[in-house]
Order: sequence, then structure tokens, then C-alpha cells
Amino acid sequence: MIGDLIAKIRKDKKISKTDLAKATNINIGHLSHIEYGERNPSHKALKSLCIALKVPYQPLMYTYDKNLTLEQKEYVAQNHIKYDGIPIISSIDGFATCTEETQNATFVLKINNDEMSPKFKEDSLVYVEMNTPLNNKDFGIFEVDNKLVIRKFIIRRNDIVLRAEKDGIEDIIVTKDSSFNIVGKILGPYNN
Repeated sequence: MIGDLIAKIRKDKKISKTDLAKATNINIGHLSHIEYGERNPSHKALKSLCIALKVPYQPLMYTYDKNLTLEQKEYVAQNHIKYDGIPIISSIDGFATCTEETQNATFVLKINNDEMSPKFKEDSLVYVEMNTPLNNKDFGIFEVDNKLVIRKFIIRRNDIVLRAEKDGIEDIIVTKDSSFNIVGKILGPYNN
């Protein structure tokens, strides 16, 4: 997936593969292999790519060992990964111990409303894995119209639905080409 994302960013920024290869001192053939997903860049090469593309390193690093499923390829998951920003954390309350099921978590988030009740209650805590493509019915954090929401991710034939668990809250319907970003996947509740 990291190669798909690098190719997308390069194209978004209207940088030719030749210019990126020159800026990073990476052989153009090797860069092509990276973009086609045939090879992963070394950490040093990834840092060079991020500098040349003017994007933060960490969001791309989260995608390093991810492979896209057929379903994720169909909704073009790499087009919906937030690669040009990092989350704002307003406080640090301690550290969470990760279990086998949550070993890929990036942080623990406090749910700040009741839109996902009863699945995730207001003021509860959840493990979040940054920049990971979602499968049908996964729970995630999304950026839609410059607003962050937590919803269930539902893939339908012609569109994607972001659904709240609480009754009375309208679905957010987006097409596969709509501008929305997957910020992270909710791995499960954190019980301290």
C-alpha cells in the first residue's frame, strides 16, 4: 500500500517520477518498483521521499506493512488515507498497555459524544490504528467536510456509508471518488 500512496502523493503534487527520483537520489527503476508495490522503500528512502514530497514521515510510515485487500482496492483505499497531517492531542493521561488484538494501535482516543452509543459510549476510550484501510463494517475515524467523525464504515456497490450507531443520526453517504479521509481504524475499547 505504501507504494500506491507514494504514487498518489506524487501525482497530487504534480511531480514527475523523474523529478522525484532526482530529488531523492533514488534510481527511477527502483522508484517504479516502490510505486507498483513490488518493493518497500528503506526507512532512509522513505524519509527522503517524504522530504521531497513535503509530507510528514509518520503518516506514511503507518502504511509501511499494509497490503490492500481486493475490497480495499475496489474503493481505492489509498485515495482516502490522510497523509498530509498528524492528529492534535490536547492532553496525555498516561499510557495504555496493548494486547495482542491492539498491538498495532497508535493511540487511545476518548469518545467525545454519544453518536456511537451503545457500541462506544461518550467518555469511553478506544484504541486507534492510524492510516489503515478499512474493511466493510469496521469502525473508524473519518475526516468529512473538514469535520472529524467516528462511524461504522459500510461499503455498498456504488457508494460508502458512514453510519452512527445511535438512532436518529443521518448516514453520511460518500461515493468512492468523494473527498473524505480515513484517519484511523478503531481496534476496540480500552478498559483501564
